[in-house]
Amino acid sequence: MRPNEFVSSLRELRFQNVFNPYSDRCAVHDVDDAPSRRASALLQLLETAVATEVDSLWIGRDLGHRGGRRTGLALTDDVHLTIHATRWNVSIERATMGSMVAERTAAVIWSMLALVPAAVFLWNVFPLHPHEPDDPFSNRSHRPHERAVGEALLAELIAMLRPRRLVAIGNDAAKVAYRLAEFTEVVQVRHPSYGGQSDFVRQVKCLYDLRADGEQLKLL
Repeated sequence: MRPNEFVSSLRELRFQNVFNPYSDRCAVHDVDDAPSRRASALLQLLETAVATEVDSLWIGRDLGHRGGRRTGLALTDDVHLTIHATRWNVSIERATMGSMVAERTAAVIWSMLALVPAAVFLWNVFPLHPHEPDDPFSNRSHRPHERAVGEALLAELIAMLRPRRLVAIGNDAAKVAYRLAEFTEVVQVRHPSYGGQSDFVRQVKCLYDLRADGEQLKLL
């Protein structure tokens, strides 16, 4: 599957109580052409990554309402959108209006990515934003039928990018990564939420043999 086909497949996905940032527009926070901007951003990243030797594919669980729902990029909030674009040498237009919204998980993820020189692509088991009924600005875990679709797309992504290893962030991501890995190395790290931040930082530092200085660690 080519990057444009991958993004087209994403845009066609429809589930109940799920926001698809590549085809849905949030009437509260989005600019008029927000879905197209998010789809374009993802396509640029994919096209660049395909032409790059990707060291790691970091895998989370779902897009969150403060992060990927707004940016269309896994583990990335408004605050880190430009940094994400710069890392891959692409230009990304913000898809939301008003003040930038920060997400705690994204802050920890990008504090560590700032120390990692290797090419890292970010993704989720379920690449859309699942939410509670009648509460679009909430988060819930994806359901089994949603995970099945997400796993199929993740398998396509792995085949497309051919990363050297999969870094599964949390137990849910690890279960899927081990099923799909075949001959690709899988490394499981603690999710930085719910008291796991210190373990996540330590594990990522060990994985990439990092030596963070005091100023960088203060961000965490």
